[in-house]
Amino acid sequence: MKVKDICMKYDSVYFAGGCFWCITPIFKETNGVIDVVSGYSGGDEEDPSYDDVKKQKTGHREAIRIDYDPNTVDFSELIDIFIGGVDPFDGGGQFIDRGHSYTLAVFYMNTEQKQITEKKINDLRSSSGKEVYISVEPFKSFYPAEEEHQNYYLKHPEEFEKELIESGRKSK
Repeated sequence: MKVKDICMKYDSVYFAGGCFWCITPIFKETNGVIDVVSGYSGGDEEDPSYDDVKKQKTGHREAIRIDYDPNTVDFSELIDIFIGGVDPFDGGGQFIDRGHSYTLAVFYMNTEQKQITEKKINDLRSSSGKEVYISVEPFKSFYPAEEEHQNYYLKHPEEFEKELIESGRKSK
């Protein structure tokens, strides 16, 4: 077997879906997703901290980077999963997490991602008759969050379950 035969090409997508702890599992469990990294995106401050993002000091949102195999799962499917895992009709944040750093965004990497995202949003707006609050922005930068925030749901399953229930993302 040649080296080029075992090298795989992965793509990345960046979503802000409110609390990054809460949206990581739905993607980690998706066939074709290689990795999900919690972090910060959309602002101008370099290397922001969790506390500063949470306190709305940076212009960044809590976000995730999803590395995926486009031969197994495509961008359009990932957008559908994203929309299904958030409240796209809430413009002030997500569930109990309020403020800009918890608002929804898709940070597109190219024209195709932008067009697919805009079509999905327009379709949802048309079918629901409601305003959809998902910002569509060009990707600028992504800063991985501190290690304690990576795969939080696996490291702290009881606390994570409590967060889901208390936040309103999951009923008891």
